[in-house]
Order: sequence, then C-alpha cells, then structure tokens
Amino acid sequence: MNVVILAAGMGKRMQSALPKVLHPLAGKPLLSHVIDTARSLHGAGNANICVIYGHGGEQVPTTVAAPDLRFALQEPQLGTGHAVAQASPVLDDSVPTLVLYGDVPLTSSASLQRLIAAAGSDKLAILTAVMADPTGLGRMVREGGKIVRIVEQKDASEEEKKITEINTGILIAPTAQLKHWLTTLSNNNAQGEYYLTDIVARAVLDGVPVVSAQPDAIWETLGVNSKVQLAELERVYQGTIARRLLEQGVTLLDPARIDVRGTLTCGRDVSIDVGCVFEGMVTLEDGVSIGPNCVLKDAHIKAGSNIKAFCHIDEAIVGAKSQIGPYARLRPGTELAEDVHIGNFVEVKNSQIAAHSKANHLAYIGDATVGSRVNIGAGTITCNYDGANKFRTVIEDDAFIGSDSQLVAPVRVGKGATLGAGTTLTKDAPDGKLTVSRARQITIDGWIRPVKIKK
Repeated sequence: MNVVILAAGMGKRMQSALPKVLHPLAGKPLLSHVIDTARSLHGAGNANICVIYGHGGEQVPTTVAAPDLRFALQEPQLGTGHAVAQASPVLDDSVPTLVLYGDVPLTSSASLQRLIAAAGSDKLAILTAVMADPTGLGRMVREGGKIVRIVEQKDASEEEKKITEINTGILIAPTAQLKHWLTTLSNNNAQGEYYLTDIVARAVLDGVPVVSAQPDAIWETLGVNSKVQLAELERVYQGTIARRLLEQGVTLLDPARIDVRGTLTCGRDVSIDVGCVFEGMVTLEDGVSIGPNCVLKDAHIKAGSNIKAFCHIDEAIVGAKSQIGPYARLRPGTELAEDVHIGNFVEVKNSQIAAHSKANHLAYIGDATVGSRVNIGAGTITCNYDGANKFRTVIEDDAFIGSDSQLVAPVRVGKGATLGAGTTLTKDAPDGKLTVSRARQITIDGWIRPVKIKK
C-alpha cells in the first residue's frame, strides 16, 4: 500500500513560526501521530509512505526523518490535489494509495482498516462523517444513495449546504486511476486551487465505484488549525487514555487531570493522583501509588512502591516497596533496590542503592554505589565532579553517614563504618569505625555581639 500524508500547510491561525504539523499533541508532533498510525495498519509493514511538505522548509523532514519515509516538496501550495500529485513519481501502481493529513492526528487504525476493506483493490473509498454543524466542510453529494461528487463549502449551493454528511479528506484509491485523475483536475473554483475532492466526479465518469466508511468517533476526523483546536484535541486524546486506564482497573483520582505523553503500562491496583505527567515508556507494577503532581519519564516503578507528591523521576528504576518523596528527584541512571527510602528534597543521579537503605532529607547522591541498610543523613552530598571529570563514591553495607557530610570522590566508606556529622571525607573510611573530620569547637570569652549603629 502507498500512503501519502499531506503536511505542507502553514497553519496561519497557529500564530507560530513552527510548521503546523510539528506542534505537539501528547508530547509528539501531530505528523508523528499520523505516521505511527500509517505504520500500524494491517499489511503496512512494507508500506510506501510519502510525506508532502512545504511551509517550514526542511524542518518537517528533518524532524520526522526515518528510513521508511519519503518526502516530496510542494512549492507553491496549489491545493490538495496538487499536493498528492507531488507524490506520483514514487507511488506503486500495483497497490492502492491511502491519503492522510498531517494535521488530523487521532484517526484510529481500526477506522482506516474499515476504509481499506471497503475500497478493496478497485474502488475509491472515502472516510465520511455526519456532523450536526458541517459549516466550512466539503459535503458528500449523493444521487440514489450513491456518492457522485464532493462540493466544497465555498462552491456549494444553498441546498447543498444543508447536507450533513461531510468529507473528512481521508480516502483510498486505485493508484493508476488516481494518477490519471490528478492530471485532469482544474482550479476553476472559488479558491483557485486543485481540489483532491474533484477526483470523485472523475471516478463516477470512469465507472469506478465510489464507496464510504465511517470512523468510530467524530473526533477521529478533527484537524488542527489553531491553538484552541490543538488544546481541544489534547483533552480528547487524554480523555481516551484515561478511560482506557480506568477500564483496566487503574484508580485515577480525577480522570480529567492526567497527561500521558508516551506509553503508560499499569499493573493491578495502581492509583494515580491528580496532575501527573507520564512521558516516554513508563511502567507501574501492581500496587504502585503515585501522588499528586509527579512527572515520570522512561521510568519503571516496581510493585508496592509509593511515589509521593511532586516527585520527578527520569530514566530511573524504583525497587519494590520503596518510598519516594515528597519533592524527590531521581535522574537518569538511578537504580533503587527493594524498600529504599528517598525523602524530601533528595536528588539521586547515576547511582545504585541497595535494599533497605535510606536518604530521607536534603541530600545529593551522584555517581555512587550504595550498599544495603545504609543511612544517609540530612545535608549529605557526594562531591562527584572536580570541574572537569566525574568520580565515583562507594558506600558499603550498614554504613551510617552523619548529617551535613561531604564525600569527595573518588572515596570509599567501608562496611559498617560511621561518619560523624559535618565530616568532609577525602580518604577512605575503614570498615566498622567512626571517622570524623571537623574543626575543634571553641568558645571565646568576652566576645560582644555587634549592635546596630543608630543614625
């Protein structure tokens, strides 16, 4: 199958220098949603996908470039028929051609498969929908129940404007005939453009059956022409995901306040509070609880863990039955084992922390390997960067790190060792012993606190 995706429009109403099809919905460009859907179609494993670009120049092909995509430049933009014609040189005549739109991101593969099935190998099939208010959209003109042509709003008569069945623009046609029809198009219309919709009348004249299929939901056909419409589709998309999660048994404290910008996989008895954002590939195993206003990206949270409010977790693994937050940050490379506690205003980066260890308050753990049952006191930091290079800190099992300690890497804290509060550790601390590094405390007699001078 050939797939042509029209993505050349400027999108003036977006009020942006970014090409319309590159504006993000659920964290990825509108056009990427359409490309992913095209790839998902049954039998599309070897699909010939051609993206038609124009406004924004090379931004579009640069952003979505992939080995299975071809690109054709439409310059100038003379209408949808002219756009599809730019792909003619790369279309395979032996298979049909599906036309999609880069600013219509939510069409489901199920609806498109229905359209493809209706077309077979020899029909022109159009995805249509019935709308209560079809103003501005092309109308499907039928005679005796059969589609005979499509009329655009600006060219429609008053009677034709009463038609509520609209053309979504999405269609599939036999490729050889499509190429021929494109060469016969005229721009003698109110817009002065070459309409792709005019191929319907050509198909009727040639005796090619024109059939239709309908989408599962009207929002599948909605395009984006403004930031308002983009925001509306974002809520539609997120609402669909929320309903799917609820049907799977996930508890959402408010289904209207969740954002999934990637793939969220949940086990049984997962609970998600309000205002959470999930990006990339996120897995929440059985019994995981996510508190309000958390951001998780490419994270794996294992069974029974509790992520408290306002945590940021990025490319990290959280072990089973762990307690994280509130206000904790786990950065890329963090791997926590079972029952690890990372508390408020604690940051962990590129570190492995073994089972039952704790850093409950105001700490930075970077480039560290931490053993089991380690307690890291408030205000502790691993000094892992000398201004040019990163170095590693090793803290072995059962160590106790006193508050306000600085571990200057590379350094090792031995098994069962204790660091006194306020220690700056620049040499290895031996197993099982107390190591202290601090200035001697003195009291100065006769000292008088300064007082404010009166003016």
